[in-house]
Amino acid sequence: MANSTTPASTGAPPVRLYDDDAELLLPSEQYPDRVSLLPAGPTGLTGPGSVERIRILWGQDMLRDVLDGRYRAVVCGVNDVDNSHGIIAQFVDLIHTSQWTPRGVTSFAKMFQESVSVHAASDREPYVLKYDLDSLLVLALLRPRGRDHFTLEDLSRGFATITKMLRGRRERLPVASVSFLNARANRLLGPDGREPSFESVLRTMYQAGFRGDVYPAPALWHFGHVGVFPSYPFPEGLERMRQGGD
Repeated sequence: MANSTTPASTGAPPVRLYDDDAELLLPSEQYPDRVSLLPAGPTGLTGPGSVERIRILWGQDMLRDVLDGRYRAVVCGVNDVDNSHGIIAQFVDLIHTSQWTPRGVTSFAKMFQESVSVHAASDREPYVLKYDLDSLLVLALLRPRGRDHFTLEDLSRGFATITKMLRGRRERLPVASVSFLNARANRLLGPDGREPSFESVLRTMYQAGFRGDVYPAPALWHFGHVGVFPSYPFPEGLERMRQGGD
């Protein structure tokens, strides 16, 4: 017969998270920066769960993961004016085997931008620049000339090019991307002048063929009251709920 204080009788889960009952010291409501992670759905090798997906790296530090060698390529934004506040500047500063500098990153972008404006002015932007940091390849989406932000259309075209650059190139995988949201150097804006939703960004990347990992912006950690999923496409049930289904 089960004891009255056992997990089976109290409804508590049969496993523990931490040693020495540390669960009591870490109630989630005490932490304003958090998310409520929901199951992604079926995990079988056939059926809906077998669809190729974008992994969403909630709770992980992109810079730390890159320095630990978890990725061979990363995707981010770059501009021809100033990248000192962008994540690419942090990459070149922290990867000591690289000969690039933040100023050199910007100079190369400016030189490329000036060249295409003369020789390929009719090409469709944005372009994708390659920065070889020795242990890491940065695929940098070049912000269109004369604009202070990216659009979802820019992301769509850029990620379609990036997908082609990754196809059949195992030496460039695994790959991860920033979310392009909450950016300091290369903002992403919608037609209304506001940032699009994270779901819109994921949909744009996915429809362009990207299947790597995406790191959420720090600002997305303020939605602890809303459930989030660890991958995209999101479960079909979400769309049914939006449409008022059962």
